[in-house]
Amino acid sequence: MSINLKKVPNTPGVYKFFSNHEIIYIGKAKDLKKRVSSYFGKSFKDRKTSQIKFLADKVETFTTKNEVEALLLEQMLIKENKPKFNILLRDDKTYPYIYFSSDHDFPGVYLKRTKKAVDRNYFGPFVSSDAVKKSIKEIQKIYKVRNCSDTTFAKRTRPCIEYQMKRCSAPCVNHIKKVDYYEDIVSAKSFISSSDTKTIQRLTKDIDAAVTKLDFEKAAEIRDRLKRLNLLREEQSVVTLATNVDIFSVHSELTYLGISIIVVRNGKIRGTKTHLIKQAHFENIEDVYQSAIVNFYDYQTDIPKKILCTNSLENNKLLEDMFTTKHQKKVKIIHTPNKSIRPIFNLCKLNAKQVIKNHISKEDKYTFALNELSGYLGKKEINKIEAYDVSHLSGENGVASCIVFTKTGSEKTSYRLFNIPNALSGNDVGSLKHVLERRIKYFDDPETKPDLLLIDGGKTQLKYINEVLELSNHKDLKAISIVKGNKRIRATETIISKDGILELDKNSKAFLILQEMRDESHRFAIQAQRKKKRKTIVKSELDSIDGVGKIIKKRLLSKFLTVDNIKNADVSDLVTVHGINEKMALKIINKFKK
Repeated sequence: MSINLKKVPNTPGVYKFFSNHEIIYIGKAKDLKKRVSSYFGKSFKDRKTSQIKFLADKVETFTTKNEVEALLLEQMLIKENKPKFNILLRDDKTYPYIYFSSDHDFPGVYLKRTKKAVDRNYFGPFVSSDAVKKSIKEIQKIYKVRNCSDTTFAKRTRPCIEYQMKRCSAPCVNHIKKVDYYEDIVSAKSFISSSDTKTIQRLTKDIDAAVTKLDFEKAAEIRDRLKRLNLLREEQSVVTLATNVDIFSVHSELTYLGISIIVVRNGKIRGTKTHLIKQAHFENIEDVYQSAIVNFYDYQTDIPKKILCTNSLENNKLLEDMFTTKHQKKVKIIHTPNKSIRPIFNLCKLNAKQVIKNHISKEDKYTFALNELSGYLGKKEINKIEAYDVSHLSGENGVASCIVFTKTGSEKTSYRLFNIPNALSGNDVGSLKHVLERRIKYFDDPETKPDLLLIDGGKTQLKYINEVLELSNHKDLKAISIVKGNKRIRATETIISKDGILELDKNSKAFLILQEMRDESHRFAIQAQRKKKRKTIVKSELDSIDGVGKIIKKRLLSKFLTVDNIKNADVSDLVTVHGINEKMALKIINKFKK
């Protein structure tokens, strides 16, 4: 490593990790020495951080005056160098706007892409082109503004289908006067730049004004416009009283990051945008928010006074100072939604999660969990785990389960059940030892041998399991146990290995997969134990009745399902079973009365 960590300053700045002269990761820090040194500590590192540490052969640092400068420099360098381990948010470089072609006698309304508004005929920017198209359709429905090209307009000799659908006033064939069309253009621009409530108030006043002038035709036209606006409002899935706010949500799962952005202007959702980032490396969620917000407003001129984040950020001031420094605008970063914005706030959170769910696979989930677990255990790789549990009822009908999980999840074709001898039934420690002694013979086959054993039990059970392993040809096989927590409350379990307690994050996928395996092995053992108990009960009670053979017994259980139901049946119920007459029914009833 071509750096002396002692010479790294305790100042804000940017650090760059190199591998073979190529930048692989760029980060910023409030304290460079503290952050860079953290990569080389002995504590457990996630897979990505471990990879950066392994690949890096050189580290460079650059000091800045403050943390805001570090944040801006970091984002600039990431865009310029595109390091493989950094979060890269794709940027279209241009944004969609609604554009009115004022250079024409009868202006049209269109979608145009540009970095920033050229003049007052541009409205935006919008988050997505879909949002622009939707707004243009609304303008056409309410104000009947044309959307055709100037070439098409010049060639028309009769109204097009848009006119028939009441989405255009057909200025191409002089169905509307130039002055009236111009009024519609002014109203359409006002509609985009103001809230629905203000538009409704304005249209209502226009109706009153037309009626006062006895222009009932004009009043009827404005009334129809008002109806169309109200219908559009009803069609919208989300209506908000919020004025201008942008909402950001970040969700992480496995190696994925989901980022959702919703833009609200003048009470209208101007659009939504989502990013899915695979194999994401980040120090914490706050770093992701900082990166997403800095990137999003890089070319934006329409910056709201409030930005709402669905996670609480510890350092809101850093971003607020960034807006002051870079954009000369005062912006407040908040994380608590008011009542009017809460539905959209929740929608933003849902979108961030959903963008990951749409791409994540079962294999991704379990591969990540097993890789994370291997990091905690210090093993190179874990591809297969076997989990064991013992079940009995008052020391009788003992069974043990063996379930198998791989990187694709549960492998049910490899599940095994073991009957416990009566002498050991009720002895959990002895039962587990007995089962492993039987099972371990099959580990000589590399296809069968797991990489890890999981035991539901405490130190004593684990001790005996390790003794069996030590006396076998599989001393390399590691075993761990999961111990139930206080009052069996979930997430209070302890994971124990031969070397002591394993400190696993209770929210980590590694911990959750151990919980899932413990629950599955318990379910499988309980299910088998109950089945064994039912068979014993059926054999001891039904088979002792003279005249009840296998076929009659099968018919009885098929009809009544359980022996208890048979015991509670009367003669009239029993004789409905084919092969049982009144005499046989009385014999069955008398047998159970004893």
